[in-house]
Amino acid sequence: MDKLFEFSLLAFTTLFTMINPIGVIPVYTSLTEKMNSKQARIIALKATTTALIVLLFFAFGGKFIFDLFNISINGLRIVGGILFFMSGFDMLRGKLAKIKSDGEESLEAAKDFAITPLGIPIITGPGAITVSIVYMNDANLISHKIAFVIVILLVMGLTHLILLSARKIISFIGENGNKLFTRLMGLIVMVIAVELFFGGLKPIIQNILGI
Repeated sequence: MDKLFEFSLLAFTTLFTMINPIGVIPVYTSLTEKMNSKQARIIALKATTTALIVLLFFAFGGKFIFDLFNISINGLRIVGGILFFMSGFDMLRGKLAKIKSDGEESLEAAKDFAITPLGIPIITGPGAITVSIVYMNDANLISHKIAFVIVILLVMGLTHLILLSARKIISFIGENGNKLFTRLMGLIVMVIAVELFFGGLKPIIQNILGI
């Protein structure tokens, strides 16, 4: 039970920090600025549903993709660690993802942006996809796999609720509070990145040295 809780907590922390729902708020609010509450809720639902489907697809289909292209999980850990570190470094410097609509401000254009780039890759980017593949692969027991699916659902549910409350959150924490939170998440992501990188590198070196 302790190992299940530890696995679930680490998976939740990693996935939540990679998605960083607070960091998505500025993009979402700018996208829905001229919409009423109902329209904004539709955009949030469409974006988070898209992100959820993508995460579940890679969580369950990741092993098949690995076998198809003969990719090792340790190689993914190394690449994922590099991607995490770069993402965390950008977050630490306060660089948030931005989107451009090329002057299109209609509701139809916004609906398209709900799927991409808001759903993919702003909410579910390479880092989150890597997390879903790595953690599902590491979940050797059925209970761990179920726990990770619950983690994905929980994180996406929280992301949806945060987007629905985006305007209230912005007014409460302010711009400085948002920047502080983003930088804190960036630091956590960088620490996770180092652990992930060396977790993938160590078995490869041991295999080369025959240890």
